[in-house]
Amino acid sequence: MEKKAVVSLGHQALGYTTMEQRDAVKVTATALADLVEAGYQLTITHSNGPQISMIHKAMTELRRIYIDYTPAPMCVCSAMSQGYVGYDIQNSLRAELLGRGISKTVSTILTQVTVDPYDEAFYEPTKIIGRYMSKEDAEIELKKGNYVKEIPGKGFRRAVAAPKPIKIVEIDAIRALSDVGQVVIACGGGGIPVIEQNHILKGASAVIEKDSIAGKLAGELKADRLIILTSVPCVYKGFGTDQEESVRELTVAEAKAYIGEKQFGEGNMLPKIEAAIAYLEACPEGKVLITSLECVNAAVKGKAGTLIHS
Repeated sequence: MEKKAVVSLGHQALGYTTMEQRDAVKVTATALADLVEAGYQLTITHSNGPQISMIHKAMTELRRIYIDYTPAPMCVCSAMSQGYVGYDIQNSLRAELLGRGISKTVSTILTQVTVDPYDEAFYEPTKIIGRYMSKEDAEIELKKGNYVKEIPGKGFRRAVAAPKPIKIVEIDAIRALSDVGQVVIACGGGGIPVIEQNHILKGASAVIEKDSIAGKLAGELKADRLIILTSVPCVYKGFGTDQEESVRELTVAEAKAYIGEKQFGEGNMLPKIEAAIAYLEACPEGKVLITSLECVNAAVKGKAGTLIHS
């Protein structure tokens, strides 16, 4: 029996530009194919920070040059980025698998995720996206009801909320493909954030943390393992300080204690640890592996990375 694994890919697995992504996913596909050969049935989710920012900037500039075009809202930019990234991953992974004599369908599901319109994140948006703006352009954005933040010495940029995910709308379709052994790419970039109103889904001006949705997706699928691939080979306490210390194994209780001690960076490792805890509380028999793309093969053999369990 194959073991079900949700794999969360960070920026390093995708690159930051169109050409970087084309080359990066070939390397990423090799590591993912190794996991398939090792007996894992994969459901893959991924970041989209650079991609959604690029799309948002492009659509905004298109509007500035051609006034008959309308700027794309964030939910549409999210949908575009899911399709664009999923397309590259599924084609590269399909080719890698076929090259190894493995015939598996690789599919991308355009995924919506509901959020709470009263989530506190909407009152203080923190996610920076899009182009740098002048003060005059920033004032125009403010008049539209959007949020902007000043970047000292560089100008102003749009800021959007990062609410918590509530429900993965297409979870039944994801589960159906997963249950028959297909490789699925879903919830890209955290999913398209939507608000449900009288059975109608309306796009929200927000983004969802991809680590947060990875933990939820793994829990919903009752995955055997959640594998979070990031830029470091394992988890560190006090990362970047004189007291930096690698951590090879953690229980949920120990992880919560370290969070209380503020051992993890808020913008990098903390969301991954929180996702691990959320998944393990939903699936106590599961395991979480946090490592880098380069170390994933050694990590699944217990020779690298950080293992988190109940």
